[in-house]
Amino acid sequence: MKKLSIGIVLLIASVSLFAQAMPEQTADPVAIIASTSWTAAFADLGGLDDVPFIAPANLIHPPEYEIIVSDVLKINNARYFIYAGYERMMQSMGSSIKKDGASLVKINTNNSIENVKQQAHLIASLTGTQKESDRRVEQYVQVVEKGAEKVRQQGMDQLKVYCHSMQVYLAKDLGLSVAGTFGPGPLTAAQIAEVAKGGYDLIIDNIHNPIAKPLLEVSPGSRLVVWRNFPERGGRGSLAAMAGANIGELFR
Repeated sequence: MKKLSIGIVLLIASVSLFAQAMPEQTADPVAIIASTSWTAAFADLGGLDDVPFIAPANLIHPPEYEIIVSDVLKINNARYFIYAGYERMMQSMGSSIKKDGASLVKINTNNSIENVKQQAHLIASLTGTQKESDRRVEQYVQVVEKGAEKVRQQGMDQLKVYCHSMQVYLAKDLGLSVAGTFGPGPLTAAQIAEVAKGGYDLIIDNIHNPIAKPLLEVSPGSRLVVWRNFPERGGRGSLAAMAGANIGELFR
């Protein structure tokens, strides 16, 4: 009996040591998923790390991505789905989305400092990541403010700018003088005539639906710059990196 007792004690001790050596393994499903690299970039600013997204970032126009069955499964298995509302997938999925309203997080996507702060706060309030969100938003603001300072230093705030409507937000935060807008639809005869009058130093187009090239035919003295809205990658700092690249295009 004594030998049996000793054996039981040794067995319990060995199991205890094994449990300490092997950390508890828990299921780790994707808690949050985004529609595009743009909405994922807002999730990053909300304090979240490496949020996956459905539409590939290398598409010219990610909102037109046609969703497949595996994408629907990813969305349905996530705790939250962050989207903008204009994505084709939102119409394609219809009733196949098995989520309640609280799990569908619709955000406004424009890159103005004011909106970035608002949408990041919305996401952080759901996920309890406000402190980290504040730090990341401040980094984004610094990128834009440094760009605005360079715009002033080089006198670019004095240029007359014709800007794609989807890029107006960043342009104004940089202090550029936006005197007219076009898009996202095709150019109208009135818009072409407006630019033909002359005086526009800079035209800012949108790479995701570029339409401004014909304007150079009537205003060859204008300089064309093309900006992005959808980051080329996911992950940390993607929106700030994209804004920085857009700003860099001004000074090429």
